[in-house]
Formats: sequence, C-alpha cells, structure tokens
Amino acid sequence: MADSEVNTPSTPIEYDSKYFEFDGIRLPPFCRGKMEEIANFSLRGSDIWIITYPKSGTSLLQEVVYLVSQGADPDEIGLMNIDEQLPVLEYPQPGLDIIKELTSPRLIKSHLPYRFLPTGMHDGEAKLSGIFGPGFKNKTKNEKARYGLWLSCMSHSPSQLSIIYMARNPKDLVVSYFEFHRSLRTMSYRGTFQEFCQRFMNDKRNFVRSFVRSFCRQTGDIVCCCFFPLFFVVGYGSWFEHVLGFWEHRMDSNVLFLKYEDMYKDLGALVEQLAWFLGVSCDKVQHEAMVESCNQLIEQCCSSEALSICRGRVGLWKDVFTVSMNEKFDAVYRQKMGNSNLKFDFCLGERPVPSL
Repeated sequence: MADSEVNTPSTPIEYDSKYFEFDGIRLPPFCRGKMEEIANFSLRGSDIWIITYPKSGTSLLQEVVYLVSQGADPDEIGLMNIDEQLPVLEYPQPGLDIIKELTSPRLIKSHLPYRFLPTGMHDGEAKLSGIFGPGFKNKTKNEKARYGLWLSCMSHSPSQLSIIYMARNPKDLVVSYFEFHRSLRTMSYRGTFQEFCQRFMNDKRNFVRSFVRSFCRQTGDIVCCCFFPLFFVVGYGSWFEHVLGFWEHRMDSNVLFLKYEDMYKDLGALVEQLAWFLGVSCDKVQHEAMVESCNQLIEQCCSSEALSICRGRVGLWKDVFTVSMNEKFDAVYRQKMGNSNLKFDFCLGERPVPSL
C-alpha cells in the first residue's frame, strides 16, 4: 500500500459546476434536457445493452461482446472505431436520433443508473410474473431467486432485449476514476486522491454536512449548505447504489450480471455465459477459438493502457491506498453493502471479500 497521504490544492467549484442534479443523482452536463427523451426511448427485442458504472471495464467489455455477438476477428476490431458501432445512449454524439435509426441488432452502451434507463426496460419482474402468475411479486427474495434459477435454464427469448451489466471492485474503480478525472482537461479536477475517494465513499448530504462543520470550526464562519449543492459526489451518483440497483435485477430473464475481475480469473466461463445469454451457439472448438480471440483483445487493451499506470489491472488499489484509507473504505463498504450477498475479488489469487 502507499506510504502516506499528500495534500494538494483542489478546485471543487470549477470541477463541479459542469454537472447538474437530476432526481437526486449528479449527472454530466450533456444529459441535461434529454432525460425525458431517454425515458421514452423506443426499444427493440434485438437490442443488446451494455451498462456499467464509469471505469468498470466498459471498453474491454464492449469489444468482447462485439466479438461474441458478431463473430468478429480481434484484428478487425483493433482496426475499427468500435465506439461508432456501440454508441453511448446519453452522450451528445451521435445523439438519440441517430441511435434510434441504427440497423438491428443495435448495440448500445450507457452509464445511467437502472431507474434512469428507458422505461421499457423496467419489466424484468413483469416477465417473471407473466410466467409464474400474479402472486410472484409477493414472494420472498429467496423464492424469487429459485424461480429465477429455474428460468435461467430456459433459452433466452429472442424477443427480449439483452442487458449486460458489468461491475468492478470499487477500490480499483475509484483509482481508475480518479486518474480519468485528472487526465481530462475538460474535467478540471485538481484535488487529491484522498479528497476524490471521500467523494466516492460518501453521499452528498452527509459529506457536505461534515465538510461545512469542519469549515466553520476552522474559520469561525457560518456557511449556508446550499452553497455546496453538488460539490462532494462523483458523476453518475453513488457506485454502491448503481451496482446494487442492477444486482437486484440479476434474476430478470433478460439481465446478465458480470464482474470485471472474472475476465482475468476465468475468461472461458465468462465467454460461455455471454454466448449462451446472447443465443450464440458454438461447439467446443469454436468456443476455444472465441476465448482465444477474447484473450487477445484483453492483452491488446492492457498493453495500450499500461503507459503510466495500468488502470485496467486487478489489485491496482494496493499501490495507492494507505492503510488508513483502506480501513475507512472497508468500513464504508461494509455499511453500504452489508445487506447484499454480492462479493468481489479485490486481488486475484485471493478469496473474494464478502460484503458482510
């Protein structure tokens, strides 16, 4: 772990003024004015959606999904601008009007929380209710899980759009997210990693309240909390809420919940999951060739990102976190994830760290 914490000046007003709040979530400026249009976005049964919290391995996942779903060659993917093939729903380019007219099957990405996605997606439980009867909604989570496991043995319906969600362990993610903010001039973030990690761990209201109390003790001034409306949360809201929002829907018949670390731990199993979920049939030889192609993509991606700090590797956080920061992070993690059975690998070769 890192040896010490170093403080440098930060510019929170410049950094945060570019964002706005929508229904309690802090979003990038390009989402302003289009959230209603996103909610009403028309879906197709052949759509393939890739949803992630930022810096969760989106670029790598999109290449793997494209290779598996389209049967593409990894060398061809390396030559193409794959972002043009898989646009981000909320980004200004190419825009919603263009995405609506894309040829099927459309491959679409987004970083939005589950509740902000097109309303047509919010019917996973309705599908299960339609199969198992109206009493399904009144069943316990364990009972629903058993029904979901039974349903998973059935083939994925071609009339249902596919939602692939990938989550990454939050310690590696916050380091990568910090480096991302520091590398872009448009983000204008010049705070320390410690400050950024504090933003990441805490929700807006609690952190603003503690900051204002600290500020007043040091200066003797009385500060109105409304002066700090959005300063202490990162874009796209809480990682904890984002991940748990999709984890709650992991049993929906059209949702596949993946973990970033599994691409490095057991790529073969992950590719097999993707192929089954997307309805791609292949024999053993074809599967092995597909895994090898995906492995090439991962190696290419890691090589291109390993210039200063390999933001994609597992266990990255150990080079940055101090012992004190790690203890604080673990305490927050247990508090926010304590009611979930979701587990992450924080370092490969070690047992997954439970949320309890």
